[in-house]
Amino acid sequence: MTKKEVISLVQKKNTNKTKFSKRLIVALFMLTFIFLFMLGRLSYIMIVKSPKYKSEALKQWTSNLKIPAKRGQILDRNGLELAVSMNSYRLDLDMTTLRQTLMDKKMTNEQLSEKLSSVINMPADEISKILNRTSSDGNPIRFAILTRGIDKSQADKVKALDFRGIIISSDSKRYYPNNAFLSSVLGFVNAEGKGVSGVELTYDKELSGTPGSTIFQTDNKSSQLPFADSEYSAPVDGKDLILTIDENIQLVAERAATRALNSSGAKSVSITVMDPKTGDILAMVSKPDFDPNNPYKKDSKRTTKSIEDLLRVDAVQNSFEPGSIFKVITAYAAIKEGVANENSTFVCNGSLNVDGHTIYCWERNGHGTESFADIIKNSCNVGFMQLGKSLGKEKLTSYTKQFGFGQKTGIDLPGESSGIIKNADKMNNVDLASLAFGQGLSVTAVQYLSAFNAIANGGTWIRPHIMKEIRHTDENNKTTIDKQFSEFDKKQIVDSVTAATLRGYLEQVVSKGVGNNAFIEGYHIAGKTGTAEKANLKGGGYETDKYFSSFAGMAPANDPKVTLLVSIDEPDPTINYYAGQVSAPVAKELFNDIFSYMIMKGQLSLN
Repeated sequence: MTKKEVISLVQKKNTNKTKFSKRLIVALFMLTFIFLFMLGRLSYIMIVKSPKYKSEALKQWTSNLKIPAKRGQILDRNGLELAVSMNSYRLDLDMTTLRQTLMDKKMTNEQLSEKLSSVINMPADEISKILNRTSSDGNPIRFAILTRGIDKSQADKVKALDFRGIIISSDSKRYYPNNAFLSSVLGFVNAEGKGVSGVELTYDKELSGTPGSTIFQTDNKSSQLPFADSEYSAPVDGKDLILTIDENIQLVAERAATRALNSSGAKSVSITVMDPKTGDILAMVSKPDFDPNNPYKKDSKRTTKSIEDLLRVDAVQNSFEPGSIFKVITAYAAIKEGVANENSTFVCNGSLNVDGHTIYCWERNGHGTESFADIIKNSCNVGFMQLGKSLGKEKLTSYTKQFGFGQKTGIDLPGESSGIIKNADKMNNVDLASLAFGQGLSVTAVQYLSAFNAIANGGTWIRPHIMKEIRHTDENNKTTIDKQFSEFDKKQIVDSVTAATLRGYLEQVVSKGVGNNAFIEGYHIAGKTGTAEKANLKGGGYETDKYFSSFAGMAPANDPKVTLLVSIDEPDPTINYYAGQVSAPVAKELFNDIFSYMIMKGQLSLN
């Protein structure tokens, strides 16, 4: 080999060695980069993302089950059960486990929905919606509530299906032992056990209690690991709600309202009974009604009312033009202001012209010459229009507001309406004349009775209320009263002497006047009838042949123990619509039965 060839070979080896060294450096650099990248990524996962992954891992191997608190009872003033909670079961879904189970069994969500539907009496499409539900970010949900309140036989059938991911646990179910009894006042709870209407809604927080929980570690089949740590927090049961309602008086009112609804052909009937000295509501009825055990069940009684309307507490949420029962307020104002007394005279020819508008008395032939007592007992519109003119817009409106009209009473039931009254500066003479006999304003039953109670009790306005007290019983069976109703907001709005005088006039309405159909010998019932035309809410003016007929009463007149208001909405005009014929007889039945009960209980003596 020549010297030149040797030199060339050495140079070639050196070149190859240099190339190899460069490749080695590149490889080492790449390996170093990959190592550093993996180290950084691992550090990111272990340090930055650690809380998230730890949380997700805990979710996978731990189960957190809520233990529902038992909802408190609702009782009447004598301790009789109106709403109770019964032992039942609930179905919850561990969706991750359930999806795996469906894959193992080669089943679809829809097939499972059909199987469950026949067991728990829940529509398959509703079950399917729950099974296919996704979170806000579009990912499948991990946990869902399927249903609550199923009985043991249903729970056993679900267990027999052997589907991992369906969790069966104890629960409680709301039950109303008297079905539709007092339904609008009680309201009902939804599938989650939350109050929807009535006192179930108003006192939901007190009745609900505080749920407990149990946290434990699980295996891949969602079964609790036997030796793992667990945490348990006991539920705190809800408190019991004691109402002012007297079940016996409520029963009397329920029966009377049902008979009135059937006999009058009316759209609805509302009855409220109160203790005028305390503001206690002793009975409150709205007919037609619903069964809170199955509130959405279709019923033939609902031909004139939807379930939404049935859920309303008529006496609290529905306002109406009072008509002649409002004359009690006008009469009080007239006595107090000295514009009328027992020597005053009025002439009724059947109508009165007010600024070119002819306004009729209900007695189109007129009542002739009358005294102040006569226009009250005859419910003469003309006489009261004259009183309204004498009082003037400012004074009559002032008394109307003084009695609480146009503002909420603050009753402890949901959705209270405030009613409507016009301000004096927006009234004309026709408005004044109409207001004097109870048209052109709207009131609620509890609003009116609160004002009426002030006449009955000698002058004090007291907030109407349905709650008597809230209490609980501990594990030692010791009962503690947590709260008693105390928000009476008492106000002296009426002069006691004037109130006593007016009660005497109102007793004559029943003994000698238009309320005679409520008369019972020896009971000294004082009251006022009211037949109001119903306002046309769409076209203005008043409806043809649609009336709201009421009777407000108190007894005994010298010291009333009970006040009541009977309201009949749209009685069939072909039968009768005057309050003296359709509402007063209902009041007579009520007073007779209520007083018989109170005498038997020793709560009343008519001697």
